[in-house]
Amino acid sequence: MGYSRMARNERPQAHRLQRFHAQARGQAGMEPPQSEACIDCGWGRLIFSHTFDDPQQIVDALREEGPERRDIAFYVRDPHVLLAAAPQEIFLDPSHTYRLDISTYRASRRQPRGFFIRRLSTEADARAVNRIYGSRGMVQVRPDFFWSNRDSRALIYLVAEDETTGEIIGTVTGVDHPRAFSDPEQGSSLWCLAVDGQAKHPGIGEMLVRRLAEHFSARGRAYMDLSVLHDNANAIKLYEKLGFRRVPVFAVKRKNPINEKLFSRPLEDYDGLNPYARLIVDEAHRRGVHVEITDAEGGFFRLSHGGRSVHCRESLSELTSAVAMSICDDKAVTRRVVESAGLSVPEQIVASDDDEVLEAFLKKHERVVVKPARGEQGRGIAVGIDAVEDTKAAIANARTVCDRVLIEACFSGEDLRLVVIDFKLVAAAVRRPPHVIGDGRKKIRSLIVAQSRRRASATGGESTIPIDAETERCLAIAGYTLDSVPENGVEIMVRKTANLHTGGSIHDVTDIVHPRLVEAAIAAAKAIDIPVVGIDFMVKSPDRPDYVFIEANERPGLANHEPQPTAERFLDLLFPLSGARAAAMALGRA
Repeated sequence: MGYSRMARNERPQAHRLQRFHAQARGQAGMEPPQSEACIDCGWGRLIFSHTFDDPQQIVDALREEGPERRDIAFYVRDPHVLLAAAPQEIFLDPSHTYRLDISTYRASRRQPRGFFIRRLSTEADARAVNRIYGSRGMVQVRPDFFWSNRDSRALIYLVAEDETTGEIIGTVTGVDHPRAFSDPEQGSSLWCLAVDGQAKHPGIGEMLVRRLAEHFSARGRAYMDLSVLHDNANAIKLYEKLGFRRVPVFAVKRKNPINEKLFSRPLEDYDGLNPYARLIVDEAHRRGVHVEITDAEGGFFRLSHGGRSVHCRESLSELTSAVAMSICDDKAVTRRVVESAGLSVPEQIVASDDDEVLEAFLKKHERVVVKPARGEQGRGIAVGIDAVEDTKAAIANARTVCDRVLIEACFSGEDLRLVVIDFKLVAAAVRRPPHVIGDGRKKIRSLIVAQSRRRASATGGESTIPIDAETERCLAIAGYTLDSVPENGVEIMVRKTANLHTGGSIHDVTDIVHPRLVEAAIAAAKAIDIPVVGIDFMVKSPDRPDYVFIEANERPGLANHEPQPTAERFLDLLFPLSGARAAAMALGRA
């Protein structure tokens, strides 16, 4: 460990090492170590504190932090002294530092399956990395910053690419310390490891870390450090598995809205909120809107600002009328209301005991959707049924959710969710049913359990894949059972519904959605007269105009659509003069 992080009685040896490295640099023609070293990483600057002589200089550097950025003072020599220099402005980051000794690291023989690791190389890569950052609640980077630094000697950007779709599904950033500030210790560090929460492949994060370690090993680096929040148990477990060991290295950050959760006392019952409520509460805090959590388990909270108070349950607020709620609650009523507004809707009947009516409907449409007239989160819905007996079984299952059951014509295509706030489109996403990928060794049941665990981890426990009769039916259609062992690389759809709560994944298409689909979604919102709503269509493709209306959700999960500004637009609706919008209006820029 370097002199900057040693105890006082170890400093003499450190000074001898420093002189040795200085002599070695002189003989090799190397530059002396840079003093007051900082490197811009796009999301903020990495401040190498051990290159500063005076704690006040570190404080001054942190005060230069740009807006919407997060600077990190790393390798802080004496954190108690630094904190005493500006106790109201800075705080000790509650993260552990882990170090990988690259000289003893051994590369894994295991190769990625279904994806590969490469350097970031295009502006499209940069946009994809930002999408992942946004979905994981991380500070985003200007795409041109990535692009302009793609050949940087100090910054290394790696991405994981899906072999089939070409999508970027993971990313990691490395900092080469000798090339950043002529580090005599020949160190390196890892930052911004992030994996797309929708990715199906296991081991993406591990492979990104391994590739970065191998990159620094080839450059002759001595170690690779990283900083991880003390309570991120899953990440710590991965790092320890790879050979990282915790070291007494500290980081200090500036108190700002981005870091607020790390240094301020959390709201009472905050941890009991689900991700959908937390997203809105966090945005309210950022704007200075007062928050009172009234029932954490149910997702209820009260927002107050400028003499106005609004009670909410996640994205459902007092601004949504009881009439609008009742229209959305009954899918048959919703269908009639939007059909009257000119939207395209599927043919629908109410399930009864009349087998002739059922057989005639099946004969006419070949495949149907069975769903409870009331219900949410995909419970009781069966899609793509083409046999009378299967339809009857699906009706019986749907009746466990609601006595009245609807049968609709089934349309093939993609499930599109459009989030409309204040009668403007804020986000659009394709929702895809859950899949598993065979490895030639595990049974489908085990693959589903593993994929469900990853989905739960990525969504705060909101998304899991049920193993039930509907799952078995979908597998049987494809010729499998839960005990089948699919060949390596074979992808299998395990349910036909795309709801997040039954394991579906969500893929943002806001930038390509067809204008006609946007117009139809806004027309539906106006017909229902609802200020915040998720409109579901079945479409051939999100960039084509063809659609059929499925349903409207009065409480759409805004957290599912990051990095689109769903929470920001929700707070704009409730409190138009709060936060950045108020400043923009005052300056005449809104």
